[in-house]
Amino acid sequence: MKKILTNLALICLAFVFQGHIGSPGITLEGKAGPYSLTVVVNSPDVIPGTASVDIYVTDNAVKEVKIKPVYWFAGAEGTPRADLAIPVQGETGHFKGEIWLMSPGSASLEIEVNGDKGEGKILLPVMAVSTAQKTMDASLGWSLAGLGLFLVIMMITIIGLSSGDTQVKPGEKTTGKVKRKRWFGAAIGFTILALLLWGGKTWWNSWEKDYQRFMYKPFTATSTIYEKDNKQVLKFEVDSTKLETLFLTRSLNYLIPDHGKIMHMFLVRAGELDVFAHLHPQRLDSAHFETIIPPLPAGLYYVFADVSRLSGFSETIADTVVIPEPASLLVQNWRDSLLMDTDDTYYITDPIVSSTEQTSMPGGDIVVCGSPGKRTVFPDGSFVTLELPKEGKFTEGNLYHLTLAVQDEQGKPAVLDPYLGMMGHAVVLKEDGSVYIHLHPVGSYSMASKEIMEARLTAGSGMIEWDDLPKPRIFRDSVDRAIIALNALPVAERDRILLTGMEHPAIDDPEHPDHAIVRFPYTFPTAGRYRIYVQMKRKGRILNGAFDVDVEG
Repeated sequence: MKKILTNLALICLAFVFQGHIGSPGITLEGKAGPYSLTVVVNSPDVIPGTASVDIYVTDNAVKEVKIKPVYWFAGAEGTPRADLAIPVQGETGHFKGEIWLMSPGSASLEIEVNGDKGEGKILLPVMAVSTAQKTMDASLGWSLAGLGLFLVIMMITIIGLSSGDTQVKPGEKTTGKVKRKRWFGAAIGFTILALLLWGGKTWWNSWEKDYQRFMYKPFTATSTIYEKDNKQVLKFEVDSTKLETLFLTRSLNYLIPDHGKIMHMFLVRAGELDVFAHLHPQRLDSAHFETIIPPLPAGLYYVFADVSRLSGFSETIADTVVIPEPASLLVQNWRDSLLMDTDDTYYITDPIVSSTEQTSMPGGDIVVCGSPGKRTVFPDGSFVTLELPKEGKFTEGNLYHLTLAVQDEQGKPAVLDPYLGMMGHAVVLKEDGSVYIHLHPVGSYSMASKEIMEARLTAGSGMIEWDDLPKPRIFRDSVDRAIIALNALPVAERDRILLTGMEHPAIDDPEHPDHAIVRFPYTFPTAGRYRIYVQMKRKGRILNGAFDVDVEG
């Protein structure tokens, strides 16, 4: 079991970045003024580096698209000029560009669209951090080494000859004294070049060491289960003691709520992927969080915790945990606790690999996992369908709008309520756990990060005065009080606040008059089998479903 845990933890932690695991692209769907567009950004894995940006517009009135980076520390006035995105030949409405990201930390891309309807802008947050170290091809390395050795020999020869032979007049014989000067000069030249090469190697090694030291490293966490007041409690302890880079940018002291929650935690039973829980732990201090565990079946679980910070930096902290079989008393009263959030939910569905019998869960939803193009039933009797793309299959590397059509019990368009400020949430998880992402109808970025970056852009430029921020405890307490006050509001009032600034362009879709439509823009990063967990809300009830998708290479 220890070996299994270690391997699973390595799988989870090897790809952690910006609220994604193994899914490096960032997707945004929204409006830049009067223009609807979808933006896909693939950030570089080395900073400085270039990010590739694809912009898809549906309006033929668009004539020009520009892109520019906006850095957190610089603000609006410190940004470089915008670069022009080039139209892709043969693909109407597709523009492509490359943008240099020069500094590590929180940043964003401003997309400016110009056309017959005027000008529009939209901001997309990105995390500019180095996550890899490049290696040189062996053949290229040996070629450069050979050229370097040739240049060293030539330089020593030139220095030796200039010290001896160049001082001999034409026609004179080369004496022993001249030869000694030649060898003496060559020895001095060799010494000087050796010192220069040693100094260069030392300088390079120091830079390499600093790069490795400050390269982005994901937080690690320790998850433990214990019983309290006849309930199972998950304690999530984040280890930030080894954080050596972006200390203020990634500080756990300055977490901010995203969709009204300080942390979104997802538990998925490893291997079978048949149990899913979306929880919202309470913060005990900067690094410790706790939540009541629903009566989940025993087993090994992936733990994914999404957080956002005051700097706009967001990421996923991953772990694994073994949940023991709950006692019957725990099953009955899991919602009756101060640690339980009213928006917590869990359910069980078919295993992705049919190797075990379906487990019953008193008090939880049991749904049948669907497949693309086939209608499946929500627990309240309504129906949901994941539509197939036009080509009839999903392929890695292509942008898709994962379209969910929802109908009520009578087959009419279902009326959906907002859930945590969105008309739907989705989690995409690859069968082996190597890909995880939390999606919204507006894209795969953190809404809190976008709001922070927009506020920073409005505030102006200049270095951030971190000393002016409230002390960590004061800041944490004020945020926690705000979240408590928000959760105490009537549901309609809370939804109105959380929906501020949210856009759901896919909800009103004339192509689907008989369905309520929720879309999630996403690009599958690799081929394989995926499970898509979907969450919506109707008549005050959180509805959960799942779809299995095969993605081709």
